[in-house]
Amino acid sequence: MKKIGIVVLVLSLLVVVLGACASDNKKGKDNQGASENLKKIVVGASITPHAEILETANGVLASKGYRLDIKEYNDFVQPNLALDAGDLDANYFQHQPYLDEFNADRGLELVSVAIIHYEPFGIYPGKTKSIEELKDGAQIAVPNDGTNEARALLLLEAQGLIKLAEGIGMKATVLDIVENPKNLVIHEIEGAQVARSLQDVDLAVINGNYAIQAGLNVAKDAIAVEDKDSEAAEIYGNILAVRKGDEDREDIKALIEALQSEEVKEFIESTYEGAVVPRF
Repeated sequence: MKKIGIVVLVLSLLVVVLGACASDNKKGKDNQGASENLKKIVVGASITPHAEILETANGVLASKGYRLDIKEYNDFVQPNLALDAGDLDANYFQHQPYLDEFNADRGLELVSVAIIHYEPFGIYPGKTKSIEELKDGAQIAVPNDGTNEARALLLLEAQGLIKLAEGIGMKATVLDIVENPKNLVIHEIEGAQVARSLQDVDLAVINGNYAIQAGLNVAKDAIAVEDKDSEAAEIYGNILAVRKGDEDREDIKALIEALQSEEVKEFIESTYEGAVVPRF
């Protein structure tokens, strides 16, 4: 009798376990089915902070009937080429001056549909810990792509380290430096590599997203930062870009609403602590 009782107990437990598994499998299939029913939007983005912000927007988009397929990029060239080729529906990694320059250089027609955030540029200490300690002939690294190099040079000018040609503004390069009292040696480096050069130079001017990737926070680690009321702060908002003609697509409109939602704003403010600033 004991054996029969044990067998009955074991069989009862198996029924419960199998029933639970069947229920879990059904839930999993239901969730998978729900996800598959959402329309996909393919967006290219820099890893930090853009892809992270998109992940938050993804949760908002589900209620609008869409889901994001986020493609991460480590450079500033491929996301625009992929968008133009039709591999992406949109991209989110750049500011308007860079897009304008890229369109002109490559003959493309990509357009901005929304400004999402601003990343303040900062000057970060390498071998030298403050601007006051800079010696004659000190070495400074700046990004080498057109608009970001100009932005870096303008920040150096704002600190009194150099003087640029009158009126050159956002077109400035090292060739436009007309005064360099400390004989600073300025190294033009690919943007993604500037943060890695810190140990080899006295100071580096670093893009906001690359600073974050390097574990730096402009509010805590930079020794000089773009003024919130500067020309750069007005111009260099990071944008959502699409192919010309796609501006009024319903999925793009839904993506804009999600990126400019209160949920995304709260995520940016709480996560980046001033290193990324919402512009909506």
